[in-house]
Amino acid sequence: MARTSLFILLLLLSIVCLSGAMKPARPSRRSRARAYVENECNKTRYPSLCIQYLSVYANSTIQTPQQLAQAALSVSLYKALQTRTFMMKVVKELKAMKSKDYQSVKDCLDQICDSVDQLSESVRELHRLERLDVAGGDDVFWHISNVETWVGSAMTDASTCLDEFSGRDMNKLRALIKAKVLNVAQTASNALSMFHRYAAKYKP
Repeated sequence: MARTSLFILLLLLSIVCLSGAMKPARPSRRSRARAYVENECNKTRYPSLCIQYLSVYANSTIQTPQQLAQAALSVSLYKALQTRTFMMKVVKELKAMKSKDYQSVKDCLDQICDSVDQLSESVRELHRLERLDVAGGDDVFWHISNVETWVGSAMTDASTCLDEFSGRDMNKLRALIKAKVLNVAQTASNALSMFHRYAAKYKP
């Protein structure tokens, strides 16, 4: 657990550094990089959301499918972590209040916790794939399959969570949770799309 927390902390620090600590690109380079990000995002299922979250990475160093896949997976994990933190607080409050919404929100939290674990594994696996790409090896397709499986499972868990909030009895809290979980599912979908384009280079 400590190792996982340390890995996530280091990952989030790298996201912050990537988005804010790099030297600004020249306007022409930034324009080309943004155009590249927007073009790739327009091929995803949720292009507006993709552009919103990935435009921060539109600098001269983010210009390849590999870099976009890494950024998209990192964003998806970050959103899942945010949602988990929010829901853990809500579950604690609902339990103390003995609210009728407690069990459905608790079940949803369990699904989001699974999504966090799966997205964390997918980010790790992408790093392994990148190292394999540099060093060479025969396990490329195994690593690709792992990433696809974990991101797909994270999407499924988020969708299962959404099923808990599909009825008409939607108060403000349930609507907020639904919006946050939907955001996790959609960013994971976009990340999987980005990863598929990166992984396509390995296919004959």
